[in-house]
Amino acid sequence: MTALFNDDEDAEILAAAREGFMEEAVELLAQFEQALLTMEQDPADSEAVNSAFRAAHTIKGTAGIFGFDAVVKFTHEVESVLDATRSGDLSLNEAAIALLLASRDQMEHLLDDLGPGEPDPALAEHSATLGDQLRALRQAPGGATAVAPATPSAKAAADTVNELAVWHLSLRMGIDALRNGLDPMSFIRYLDTVGEVRGIRTVDELVPALEGLDPESCSLGFEIRLATGADRQAIEQVFEFLRDDCDLQILAPDAPSEAYEQLLTARCTDTASRDALLAHWQVLAGPNEKPFIERREEAEPDRRNNEPERRAGKTDRRAAGGEDTRFIRVRADKLDQLIDLIGELVIAGSGAQLVAQTEQSPRFAEAALRIHDLVQAARDGALGLRMVPIGETFSRFNRVVRDVSKQLGKEVELQITGGDTELDKSMVETIADPLMHLVRNSLDHGLETPEQRLSAGKSAQGHLALHAYHESGAVVIEVSDDGRGLNRDRIFAKAVERSLISADAQLADEEIYQLIFAPGFSTADQVTNLSGRGVGMDVVKRNIESLRGQIGIASQPGRGATMQIRLPLTLAIIDGFLTNVGGVSYVMPLELVAECLAVPPECVAQPDQVTGYFDLRGEVLPYLDLGRFYRHEPTIQAGRRSLVLVRDGQHRVGLVVDRLLGEHQTVIKPLGQVFQHIRGLAGSTILGSGEVALILDIPALLDQATRQTVPGHHAPATGLTR
Repeated sequence: MTALFNDDEDAEILAAAREGFMEEAVELLAQFEQALLTMEQDPADSEAVNSAFRAAHTIKGTAGIFGFDAVVKFTHEVESVLDATRSGDLSLNEAAIALLLASRDQMEHLLDDLGPGEPDPALAEHSATLGDQLRALRQAPGGATAVAPATPSAKAAADTVNELAVWHLSLRMGIDALRNGLDPMSFIRYLDTVGEVRGIRTVDELVPALEGLDPESCSLGFEIRLATGADRQAIEQVFEFLRDDCDLQILAPDAPSEAYEQLLTARCTDTASRDALLAHWQVLAGPNEKPFIERREEAEPDRRNNEPERRAGKTDRRAAGGEDTRFIRVRADKLDQLIDLIGELVIAGSGAQLVAQTEQSPRFAEAALRIHDLVQAARDGALGLRMVPIGETFSRFNRVVRDVSKQLGKEVELQITGGDTELDKSMVETIADPLMHLVRNSLDHGLETPEQRLSAGKSAQGHLALHAYHESGAVVIEVSDDGRGLNRDRIFAKAVERSLISADAQLADEEIYQLIFAPGFSTADQVTNLSGRGVGMDVVKRNIESLRGQIGIASQPGRGATMQIRLPLTLAIIDGFLTNVGGVSYVMPLELVAECLAVPPECVAQPDQVTGYFDLRGEVLPYLDLGRFYRHEPTIQAGRRSLVLVRDGQHRVGLVVDRLLGEHQTVIKPLGQVFQHIRGLAGSTILGSGEVALILDIPALLDQATRQTVPGHHAPATGLTR
């Protein structure tokens, strides 16, 4: 016998729906946390209270759909506290906010515990403890002000239930509801969380005969009587995730008979179906309740006449749901595959242009140029899909700053600017951990206690800032504070003690500050829970450099420090500038190229020197001869070579090359392990001819040029500015 259902397909649908819920839950928890932090700063912010309530309510509702009872039960306690706050029955103090933040963490732990295997009993025990505290919070007369009445007796509770208003719900499922992974009964069961289902009747008149039955189609309807003290909005929220796959009509307790008449007209196509629906309603009402409307024998207008209005109403409800319906979720690996295909298309397009030049066919060249333009537009569009604002990452640190500052007994204000600056999604995920280290170090080592700040003539409250902006084709992220700053002499002494430098070394301030990124380096007098073990800063630099980025430091004693991270916009495809040195092709990011010049006389006068200085319109700048740096044999006379002036932030350096080959769309390919040790290379790419070109790491080359220009001479370090 052939099975009506495919277990594998059902499992796949359920897994996809569950994955979507878990992703949304992460966003809702972030919304919940941010709202609580806002409430702590401004208890009168009603929108923050509503935002926290909506987040908790949505998590509870969706968890109920999937049968995650532990999440539903605990989140219901959190929701009840916020509901009492919304209604003005409860005001939250600092201790109450701390309890809700701990509850937020517990909700996250419960969600993480939903995987295979038995639930963690310790987690359930902690849920019970926090649940008791949340219930006590609602009933406590002091601390957080509560005006909720005492627990009523059983008789009083029964009387309250009898006095609840009775709503009528008429639900018709969409034909594709089951295919979309939705279970109608899970929504109906969830109604018990907002009231008492007094009665329910299943409408099955539209279910086809067995021979015409499609097990994946849903043809059911439900008529429901719900006793509740909730309002219409709360009832509608129960069916929020079913909105696009159902037709829901809600009649208020005081709805006139005309409203039921209109519902009959919308639901029934003939007298028989009208009588059947009226019979359902009378059963729901019970023998003691009057009929909703009087029976009429005359035929009703065909339901199809009302179909345009019904569809229009459903469209209006979808539009009222906000702009969320305009967004779709796409798996990250599918997006990566698209980027890879675009990259291969870029390489193929370069090959087509090369063939067009070789064939010297105007029509072929014109067609190849058109393809090039379209590929470039497709590339920009595909890369744009991966760009996300960094503000979401920044917002995570509100909680970190709050908790750590309280732990350290410090008063800290976090300032976030430039949160709308966009960065490649893969970079955003990687940069979160280095930023966490930098923020914690600023809180622990940089900012002083209120007493120390007051004695230094500062305000008691310290300031920590996260700032992001675009500059010269790169994304700049700064973590700055107005604390004590870095102790240059102490860092120098510690580096000498660890034999990182010699005692007579002549280093600029910025070079000394860079020593804190050495593995195991620490100047802390004592180890704390946050820092002091010398673990982390070397990892910070390594992670940033893995993204082709760099980190710089500027500090003023007693006034604070700034950690500046510079990252490329994307890791996949860039606009490059192609050059040739010693018969080898090298590509440099086009946004870093300032201008191209004839090789300066200083380079010609020193034919065997790798680095040096040259005069550019009265300004002395360093240069690096790429041919000599990579030990290439010269292929042309020194006087016919060129210099490419590149910039990276405030620094500029000239790179001497043999030939300039022009702009080139560059698909970045990683270097193999054999080439990882070679300095100044960020990756490789494939040219249209099939040859391999090497992509230059401009920050690394700039560092080489400024550090090794003249023996015994050190280039002046410049501070970081915005």
